[in-house]
Amino acid sequence: MSLARFRLITFDVTDTLIRLRSAPGKQYGELGAYFGIRCDTDDLAINFKSNWSKMNRAHPNFGRYSNLGWQNWWRELVAKTFRDSGLKTSNDDMIKFSDELIEWYKTSAAWQVKYGATEFLNYLKIQQQLRAKGKNNELPLKLGVISNFDPRLDILLRNMKIDHFFDFIINSYDCRCEKPNPEIFHMAMKTSELQDLKPNECLHIGDTPITDYLGARNCGWFAALVHEKDPDFLIKKYGEKIMYYHCFSSLFDLHKKMVNDFISW
Repeated sequence: MSLARFRLITFDVTDTLIRLRSAPGKQYGELGAYFGIRCDTDDLAINFKSNWSKMNRAHPNFGRYSNLGWQNWWRELVAKTFRDSGLKTSNDDMIKFSDELIEWYKTSAAWQVKYGATEFLNYLKIQQQLRAKGKNNELPLKLGVISNFDPRLDILLRNMKIDHFFDFIINSYDCRCEKPNPEIFHMAMKTSELQDLKPNECLHIGDTPITDYLGARNCGWFAALVHEKDPDFLIKKYGEKIMYYHCFSSLFDLHKKMVNDFISW
């Protein structure tokens, strides 16, 4: 089955379209040093990972459900990460530094576009434009983003110069639900404004087996899993619901196979 079957294609963001230039521990350490805050980067990496997990359990979706608010969610995460790494500083100084980090992560200084992303998005945009002109009698195509992210997402994609590829951008914080909750996929269908759109006319592309691939499949969507791990590893870990031929090493790989119609949807 070819690309023509899809009327809506959506993407995850982190580690699908863009990636951090380096691990958060290293980035926190480098930016901290710029502000005269010095902690061991290995400690920061360990404590960031630990506190990320704790914050997600205590205040899911960046504090949306507990009324903590996404800015305070990040301030608390940053403060705990640095203090667990030995930093002793005032609350006011910690808030100022956290706010600098929050702003910095909106920029291309912190992120880079993933291999093959721009080329693939360009290809899909051209297909969308051809359909809009009535080529081959194909139905209109919409492109969107569905990401478990806070409200900085729009400006981040703009700063990464890829926002123009999308007809809509959905972040989990503003829509009050996270992948793999079916509601966020239903919201994408509604936001697309495509008449009589059916789940089996939708494709979601992401890097996470549970939230992206299985989340979309459980809603009746098709899904592509872009992951550096070998498909055999992913299937062994997450089960046979993950199809070998839906796994791709990069967006470049997915693009190449989609163009040549080598994918069995």
